[in-house]
Amino acid sequence: MASVEKLLDWIDKILMVDVFLVLLGFIWFAIALIGRSTGLPLGWDLWYSLWQPLFNPAIALLITGAIFTWAVKKVGERWGSKE
Repeated sequence: MASVEKLLDWIDKILMVDVFLVLLGFIWFAIALIGRSTGLPLGWDLWYSLWQPLFNPAIALLITGAIFTWAVKKVGERWGSKE
């Protein structure tokens, strides 16, 4: 059971870094969108070019990792309560 806990700990660390990446991407998106609407070059084209290869997978990883972690913890609770 220690290896599962170690795996979940690593997944939690990766998800924590991923949350900050997603938040940074959202803040950048908001600033770039405001800049685009006012005519200021604040990185919209660069953000848009990074949407598919960086931000889209980061959001998918965050959601998938959160669901996986939740499911593993629920299964562990069920098995732990039967003993």
